[in-house]
Amino acid sequence: MSSLVLDAGALIAFERNERRLVTLLARALERELALVVPAGVVGQTWRDGRRQARLARLLATDEVEVEPLDDARARAAGQLCGVKGTSDVIDASVVLCARSRGSRIVTSDPVDLARLDPRVVLIVI
Repeated sequence: MSSLVLDAGALIAFERNERRLVTLLARALERELALVVPAGVVGQTWRDGRRQARLARLLATDEVEVEPLDDARARAAGQLCGVKGTSDVIDASVVLCARSRGSRIVTSDPVDLARLDPRVVLIVI
């Protein structure tokens, strides 16, 4: 595993300076793990850049990669939702991102993500 995938709950926890999440990310960076945020997750959490300086700084660092939600990824996420009987394409994009990289997901929403793929490794915050 060379990266952690962050979902909306992880970004919100970071923005709120929640100690457990901040410590987890610091340790990940010490181990030189990349942090990956699917683009749809940015859309779920971004509201007002003037009030989200902490989140903006995180997303702007070299250690964070924002993975685009292009046509192929969007279709794959939609297909996964169809197969699993769910509707949250952003959660599906998080799962697919982690699958493609062999990454763990940092989340506050383990139930929905595990429904999409019970084999994905979750770090619950």
